[in-house]
Amino acid sequence: MAERANVTSTEVLEDFRNQLIIYVSKARPALEEVSADALRARLWLENDQRVFLEGRIRRLTKELEMAQAALFSAKLGNLRDETAAEVMVVHRAKRSLEEAENKLRILKHWNREFEGRVQPLVKQMEKLHTLLSHDMVRAIASLNETMNKLAAYAQAKPPGVAGSGSPPAGPGGAPASGNAAGQGGQAA
Repeated sequence: MAERANVTSTEVLEDFRNQLIIYVSKARPALEEVSADALRARLWLENDQRVFLEGRIRRLTKELEMAQAALFSAKLGNLRDETAAEVMVVHRAKRSLEEAENKLRILKHWNREFEGRVQPLVKQMEKLHTLLSHDMVRAIASLNETMNKLAAYAQAKPPGVAGSGSPPAGPGGAPASGNAAGQGGQAA
């Protein structure tokens, strides 16, 4: 028969299991936070920022139209000349509108690029999250089971070693003899 393993301590397994529990408890929330950040960024690009820039373009377009109308009225009306301030307002409104339209173009570009650049990384994070949520939890349970089995094994006595191999000790620590006459012959 094989020799008995010398299991003296399961502390290393317990320490590893405890560190694994700590790692999983910290890594899962971090991954969930990063996934949520990626989702928020996508929604910000697709909705919030797009709606903001489109509204700004509409407002700036109206401001440009009003400035151009004021400048046109000044040119048509021979009563007064166009002022430098009216021309400057038109130019400023054009620049602001062009800037907002450029930002919207950039936003649309990054909205298209976002999926291609971020989605592969998000899929990798989802795989890691699955590993942490399922596989690591099963690994922790397996470590618990292994530690329990090793502890039970360390507590168990090897077969055939019920005693020490010497006769059981009698009163006073002397070996007891199997002779009943030696014990009962003196009492009378």
